[in-house]
Amino acid sequence: MDDMVLVPGARFDQGTPEHVLDWLLTQPQTLPRIWFADETPRRPVTVAPYLIDRHPVTVAQFREFTRRTGYRTDAEERGFGLVYDVDGWVERPGVAWHSPGGPDTGSPDYDDHPVVHVSWRDATSYAAWAGKRLPSEPEWELAARGPEFRIWPWGDDWDPYRANTAELHAGRLDDLGAWQRWWRKECEGSGPVPRTTPVGFFSPHGDSAAGCADMAGNVYEWTATLSHLYDPSTRCDPTVNRVMGRYRVIRGGSWMNFRYQVRCSERMHGDPLGWSSFAHGFRCARTPVEDR
Repeated sequence: MDDMVLVPGARFDQGTPEHVLDWLLTQPQTLPRIWFADETPRRPVTVAPYLIDRHPVTVAQFREFTRRTGYRTDAEERGFGLVYDVDGWVERPGVAWHSPGGPDTGSPDYDDHPVVHVSWRDATSYAAWAGKRLPSEPEWELAARGPEFRIWPWGDDWDPYRANTAELHAGRLDDLGAWQRWWRKECEGSGPVPRTTPVGFFSPHGDSAAGCADMAGNVYEWTATLSHLYDPSTRCDPTVNRVMGRYRVIRGGSWMNFRYQVRCSERMHGDPLGWSSFAHGFRCARTPVEDR
């Protein structure tokens, strides 16, 4: 199964319960409730059985894809990629999947890390080459939390040693200023390169009920799903509302994020027209075929 796990079909309520949004407002995070409104209202969805990668696609796996096909990513074609330095997001020349912080930042030490700087086109191209596809948003969420709601893949109690987030590296972070101070120190030391960890590094303690690793943190993951509201009448932040029907859903949070941003039902949205960064990767799925 190419290190894939079989997720049984299920009917479950996708999204975040209102009481969890209430809880978020009591926590030391600065985002208003409306920012998370696209996670509500919960809606019943039915998902057929499917296979999903146990781990995100690695640098070594992506290299094999490019070696065999000659594929060039969107970042390689345009000659730059997005990294976050001490001044925020910047377009840095020479940044790509094999040089995640710019020229001379690639290393064999990254081979078992999740690949980054992959656009939606890059991810879907790899998946097609591998005989797979990107998971839908409901498939991704079901694999992350199971049919019963849980905040993080392992449960409702946060543990910084079960996932690669900023809090693994910097300790507990309760405000943006603390994060910025940590990241400035990191950049001054070794530059704006990804702080990813080898896939499966936190297994089995950080795994989901389905047996998938790294579904909280490490890298954001593309899905196949076009961004949409669960209910068209939902009032959400205008910046979120503007991307509906144009962007693709991204899940999982990354090594850059706080604990609240790596929840199983947290949603992000990415421009599928070439956009990528040093915190975004993907994993693949496949529909089971009998007697394959």
